[in-house]
Amino acid sequence: MTLYRDQALKALIPHINDRDIVVAVYQSCFDWLQLNPRDLNYVAVGAMGQASSHGLGLALANPDRRVIVLDGDGSLLMNLGSLVTIANSGVTNLYHFLSANRVYEVNGAHPLPGADQVDFEGFARSAGYARAQSFYELDRFTDDLPGILSAPGPQFVCMEVTAGEAFPRDYAYIHSAKARQTFRDALSRG
Repeated sequence: MTLYRDQALKALIPHINDRDIVVAVYQSCFDWLQLNPRDLNYVAVGAMGQASSHGLGLALANPDRRVIVLDGDGSLLMNLGSLVTIANSGVTNLYHFLSANRVYEVNGAHPLPGADQVDFEGFARSAGYARAQSFYELDRFTDDLPGILSAPGPQFVCMEVTAGEAFPRDYAYIHSAKARQTFRDALSRG
């Protein structure tokens, strides 16, 4: 059975509460914004590789909120050192979900270097995350989500995905001052 990114994100939605911060990049961001538009969606597009670092900063500054990072494998490869920093930061409220489709999807679906050899779960485990695991099937992913999101972090989830439904890439919104102001206002409201 195949795990489609849009189905995995849809499975995540019921577990997101109105205080959770969601940091999403590139295609995961476009998909998430269509599937679950909300004011506490932090868009980190334009900073390829920085979702995990932005998520860490938000987790440190908001220890009473869960921070869910929706990362891409191409993006994470550009900032692997963030795994060690996150794992050793002391945060317990960060949940790092990686969509691993083994290509730079938004940039033309070019294959990742070493695409068939890279072990993202292994990277996170070696870095010292509280737990790291991989999922290939929707049913198991859906069944395990409550436990993942209730365990202390940092938690790392590698979703070995196929693209699934394609959602529009609204670059104008994700690069807009409005997107940032909406997020700041929601965060300030507490």
